[in-house]
Amino acid sequence: MINKVTLIGHLGGDPEIRHLENGTAVGRFSLATNENYKDKEGNWQTQTEWHNIVVWRELAERAEKQLKKGMQVYVDGKISYRKFAGQDGQERYVTDIVANQFRLLEKREGGSGMGSDMRFPTSEPTARVAGVPSTPNVEVATPAEGDDLPF
Repeated sequence: MINKVTLIGHLGGDPEIRHLENGTAVGRFSLATNENYKDKEGNWQTQTEWHNIVVWRELAERAEKQLKKGMQVYVDGKISYRKFAGQDGQERYVTDIVANQFRLLEKREGGSGMGSDMRFPTSEPTARVAGVPSTPNVEVATPAEGDDLPF
């Protein structure tokens, strides 16, 4: 099975970082992606989608230091769904993107180039996106014998 999401967008706000009782850092930020299309009259329209991004541990701490509202960022992760009861007792559903890496795609003040790769330890291969340099020496998991992969 595969659960993989790749997004390139702009931060809707500075990351909000919290620490759990055991000291584990968890961060949240919103990411806006745009899709442009022509309507029936031939006019260009832009549709914006907002995504809730969650980062954990060292990745959350780096997000707090490096990310600011409006920055363009590449995010790689997985979709996560959760359900909770609101203050009014009604069930609410939330879709999050749990990031395992992000990369700044624009120059930072006083920085040089496209920023550094912020990676949460993973054995998944690095996604290759046009204009996004790959990270060398990334360990790639190979499927065990007998895996029921559909491809």
